[in-house]
Amino acid sequence: MGLKLDAVRDPVRGMLQKYSAHVLPLTRTGECSSDDAAGILGLSPTTLFPGARAAKGAVSGLLLLAGCWNESHEVSQDIASPEGSYWHAIAHRIEPDSSNAAYWFRRVGEHPIFAGLHRRASDILERGAPWALKQAWDPFLFIEWCGEARRTPGSDKEHAALTIQRAEWELLFELSLIHI
Repeated sequence: MGLKLDAVRDPVRGMLQKYSAHVLPLTRTGECSSDDAAGILGLSPTTLFPGARAAKGAVSGLLLLAGCWNESHEVSQDIASPEGSYWHAIAHRIEPDSSNAAYWFRRVGEHPIFAGLHRRASDILERGAPWALKQAWDPFLFIEWCGEARRTPGSDKEHAALTIQRAEWELLFELSLIHI
């Protein structure tokens, strides 16, 4: 994980360490730890992420990482910002509900992480490219790729989609934490 753990406090640091090797699934699993969800939701977003650009978005992302899809979805649907829409879109892509994910990505518009995500995806796909990127990041194409990857468990497509999705999570989480 590219996150600097010294930039966050407990209990967030402990959660990030616990899930440092965790890969967000391409399909919702329902494997949420009620203790983790309670630990995240038991504190206000500004207590967990003081001074963060998008504290509620970071909460939604942390819940997704912990496998708490329902809780993440509930938080993200109440965030009226591009980051809230982005976390909401990821949740629906994982659900999977491709048309709902696309709706939320349309609400995101052009996002600041797209350039970095395009670079990271390009690096990932260079190692064994099951797909070809466009000139810029296309979240709608990635929705399609995730659908293909779900149909081919254990394949290069699944590995690439999971790795790109984790890179996307890291970039969006880091952006959410930037201090304002």
